[in-house]
This record gives sequence, C-alpha cells and structure tokens, in this order.
Amino acid sequence: MDDFSTDIRIQVSTAYVDDQSEPGSSRYVFAYTITIHNQGAVAAKLKSRHWIITDANGKVQEVNGDGVVGEQPHLKPGEQFRYSSGTVLETPVGAMQGLYRMETDSGQRFDAPIPPFTLAVPGLLH
Repeated sequence: MDDFSTDIRIQVSTAYVDDQSEPGSSRYVFAYTITIHNQGAVAAKLKSRHWIITDANGKVQEVNGDGVVGEQPHLKPGEQFRYSSGTVLETPVGAMQGLYRMETDSGQRFDAPIPPFTLAVPGLLH
C-alpha cells in the first residue's frame, strides 16, 4: 500500500487578532492561514480534520469536523488550497497540531499530518 501522507505538504502562517482579543478577560484570538499542497502523483480529497489545540495552562481542545471552512477541497497533483480560520485561547501563548484525513480518487484513505505550530501574542516570545 502506498503512503501518500508525505505527498501533502502543509504550510501555516498565524496572526494575533488584537481587536477581537480581551486579555483582561483571558480571551486571546488568533487567526491562521493554511496552505495545503498536493506534491504527489495522485489526486486526493480532504475529507475531515482533527485539531489538538493546547494553551499555556495545558488546557486541550480537540476539534473534529468534515472538511475545512465548509469545503472538502479536491486537490489534483500540483494543486494547492488555501484557507483561513481562527481559534480563541485563554492564554497569550498556545500551540496547534493535527491532521487532515484524505482520500484518493481510488478510495485509499490516509492522514496528512499538520506539524505543531505556535500561537503567540507578538513580542511575548523571543
């Protein structure tokens, strides 16, 4: 069986959303933009997502759902899909990681890992 997980490359950029955050109320809003590249030789559809979101207090949220932002993008070889979303933490620093559950056109399912990335209020981490 082929391992397609290395064929999907995921890039992440993050931003702190100052005007929606309320530090005095332990509310820190972060936006993230994900770019999913299909670098493999077969087309694949993003079926669902699984996120693990951890704040600086060790509080963990797990998020599962179909697709991303209401879509299940179908990526042909060489194509990419970009979307933006967000999360709210109770601390000014946190981390996210997870995976996308993918399926090839021939029905083979595989997971594409989303490497851990940091969410942090600017200037807090050096």
